[in-house]
Parts: sequence; structure tokens; C-alpha cells
Amino acid sequence: MDKLLIEGGRRLSGEVAMSGAKNAALPILCASLLTAEPVHFTNVPHLNDISTMLRLLGDMGVGVTMEGADGLVLNGGGLNNPVASYEMVKTMRASILVLGPLVARGGEARVSLPGGCAIGARPVDQHIKGLQAMGAEVTVEQGYVHAKAIRLKGARICTDMVTVTGTENLMMAACLAEGETIIENAAREPEVVDLANCLISMGARISGAGTDIIRIQGVDKLHGATHAIMPDRIETGTYLCAAAVTGGDIRLLKTSAAYLDTVVDKLLDAGCDITVERDAIRLVAPPRLKAVSLRTAPYPAFPTDMQAQFMAINCIADGVATIRETIFENRFMHVNELMRLGANIQIEGNNAIVRGIDRLEGAMVMATDLRASASLVIAGLVAEGETVIDRIYHLDRGYERIEEKLAKLGAAVRRMH
Repeated sequence: MDKLLIEGGRRLSGEVAMSGAKNAALPILCASLLTAEPVHFTNVPHLNDISTMLRLLGDMGVGVTMEGADGLVLNGGGLNNPVASYEMVKTMRASILVLGPLVARGGEARVSLPGGCAIGARPVDQHIKGLQAMGAEVTVEQGYVHAKAIRLKGARICTDMVTVTGTENLMMAACLAEGETIIENAAREPEVVDLANCLISMGARISGAGTDIIRIQGVDKLHGATHAIMPDRIETGTYLCAAAVTGGDIRLLKTSAAYLDTVVDKLLDAGCDITVERDAIRLVAPPRLKAVSLRTAPYPAFPTDMQAQFMAINCIADGVATIRETIFENRFMHVNELMRLGANIQIEGNNAIVRGIDRLEGAMVMATDLRASASLVIAGLVAEGETVIDRIYHLDRGYERIEEKLAKLGAAVRRMH
């Protein structure tokens, strides 16, 4: 199992390009199930979760062709096996996103209940409730969701909670349903908008993406298209935090601050100087950061996927910060690992009180989930001595060539096999 060795204390500087967004790419790749024509994608990140999704789609009969450095062509013309097995789904929760498209186009799907990160319960009941409202017959048996429908019917769906994958699944299903579907309490994340834009380019009729009410007028069929995946806002935010904690000066390319308002605001509050360009962001860090408190909530509020990274920078900031996690009930697993590096953190329910200290010290730590892994990398970059991060397969799920990109910015990072 791979580990990451970090020699801390180096200031990050220079330029590096960001990758396409994993959380946009996964549902967008599933959109290829909605048409028998080829769909071309660009800016696709090279990540373990993407590879898993491509294997899953391939098992279903979708043709997968690589095209250039970051391009893919998916051809659903040979779709013949609407089953997502437990072996394929257990490592990645996003596999549930094949459910809606399979039922909408082929009339049937059998999808294993998902696995993935251990950051808390993320039930699929909203997906099932929405498909049932659209006329699907859905049963859960032997760990599989089995859904059938001759043709889905448009419906008014109001989800009990804001769910990103639920919104995406139901939006894809509604594209081929008969009549109009209205999704209320819809997720507003930029990745939902990116999926909607891809579906529109394939011939779907969607309005309201990016608001809490999305309207979809069903069509008889979708066609092929070309779509570029949006930049990864969480990867961008992670590298900004890495530069901030090391007193760095970096410029991130092929990205945008358009979806990072709350993250940028918190970094400004911490004392960073940030310059926003059309497709780049520059950050210059102060000699020492100021502690910043935050509360996670659905977009456009502060993203839960950036909570761990900000906890890491607060560990050596001047002052005391309170971090309140409202999305997932088990997303403080990185706290004990940060404390192994010397951090002063106290947990009170879903609040973490972080008291900044002068320095962290390198140690052996273990990654527990994707974003927790990123927080340990950030802490390791500023810790004195060597930090070894175990179980970095979590990192490979969401950060493309992280050791290469950090090394390009001057970090002393290497992978140990």
C-alpha cells in the first residue's frame, strides 16, 4: 500500500494547472447512458474514482475510448447489462448515479447499495422516492436497488433534504420521462449546473439548474455531444490552503474563483492576498495566518469538502477558531491524526475548537477519507521534520498526481510504494 513522505518546512511558490472536477465528471460520465450516440468529454481527471466509473460503464456495454491527454469518448449504443454489481460499487458511492439513466433509457436497473467514504450516512432513499414519484416500481432486495418502468412519467418531486447525487440522478432520469418534472429543494452546486449544461448539449430541456427548483421537459431521446468538465473547485481550494499554510506565493492555472466565494473570503480573513483572473488564481500568504471560524452548509455556503483543509491551516494560525460541521456526522476523523502532529483541537459534538500553536512536528499518520487525507498533506507541508501519510489510496480517489503538482511548487514530497 502506497504512502506519502513529506519533508515539511518548504514554502510553496510557482504555477501549476488544476484538473477537471471529479464531482462533476462522475455524473456527467453517467449521462452517456442516456443516448446510443457517442459523447465526447474533455478535461477528464485521471483519478481512481474515474477509472472505477469507466470500468462500471464498460461492464454495462458502454464503449470507452481514450482521446488525447484528458479526453474520452463514451458510446452507449451497445448498452446490454443494466447491472451495477457490489464488487464495482463498494468502493465508490457515486455508482448510484447510473440508476436514473438506466431506468430512463432501458426501463430497468439493478444497482448495488453503495459504499465509499466512511464520513457518515448518505442514504439513497431520496433517489428511490423520486423514481417512485415518476412511476418506477422500486424494490430493495439482497443489497440491491431494483427499479423498473416502461417509461417514466414527469412528476413534482420535493426532496426531504438537499442531496447532490439525488438531484443529479433524478434530473438525468427526467430527461427521457414523459412530460414535465419539477425537482424542488434541489441541490445548487456548480457540479449540478455542469451536468445540466452537458445534458442540454445532448438535447435535454432543463431550466433552473443552480437554483432550488429545476424544471425538466422530457424528450423522446438524447443525442451525442461534446462537453468540457469544469475545473475542480475543491482541488483548487486545497492548493490555496497548502500555499497559505507554508507562507507561499502560487498561481493556479485552468481554474476559476467563480465557485469559491466562501473559501476565498475565509482565506482573505486569514490574511492572504488573493488576485482573481479569468482562468487563474494567485495567492500570497502572510508570515502567519489568522485563525478563521467557519460553518459548513450546502452550496453556496462553505463546502464540507473544504472543512478538513481549513482545520489544518487553523492548527498553526494565530488565535482560536471554531469549526462547525453540519453536513456529515462523522467528518472529524482527521482530528486525532492532526493531534499526532501536535495540533491542539477539542471536539464538542459537531464543533471543533482549534487553538493555533507555533509549530507542528512530523509524525506517522493515517488517512481516513479523501478530504481528511488532504488535511494531513497540508499539515505535513508545514510540520517540522518528516511526515508519513499511510493509506493514501483515498488521495488518489480525488487528487490527480498530487505529489507531482506539489513538487512543481517546491514541496519535498514523494510516494513510497
